[in-house]
Amino acid sequence: MYLKTRLFLFLCVAALSTPAVDAADRAESLYNPKTAQKLDVSKLSFFGPKAGKFRYDQRMIHASEIAAARAHRHSTSRCWGYVKDALVASQIVPTRPKSEFAKEAAAELTTTYGFKMIRENNPYNAPIGSVLVYGGRGAGHVEFRTPFGFVSDFVSIKPSPRPLIGIYVKPA
Repeated sequence: MYLKTRLFLFLCVAALSTPAVDAADRAESLYNPKTAQKLDVSKLSFFGPKAGKFRYDQRMIHASEIAAARAHRHSTSRCWGYVKDALVASQIVPTRPKSEFAKEAAAELTTTYGFKMIRENNPYNAPIGSVLVYGGRGAGHVEFRTPFGFVSDFVSIKPSPRPLIGIYVKPA
């Protein structure tokens, strides 16, 4: 069952993927209005009720795909490490973030890497590829929003039950 779920997730994400970004595009800003895509009406219900308001940058979606491909069945308690690795692998951030705890991700992403917090407090309405940061006891939690749910070091159809600190995207 687990392998079927992973295969389904991989195939669905691959079907939504766009071609790889060439070196010239990587040198530009993360959000490029010429290459960002609005979703067609047939896919809006799949992406959520507010999907039509957002433009989706290929690299943010690619980061969530990388995290999903590397994710485990259950948590390994290394969510921030997996999200960091996916952000670097998709070239959204030039260097690996240095903060130790997941709940510190919000401050580092905004001050060092230019991410912005969006005005949304429902994880289900987060744009695909956005980074969700949670607080609470211990180290906190961080995950990507995907078309199928949420992913960090593991895949889940439900968001973390911890208190949401914010939802972050990288603008132009």
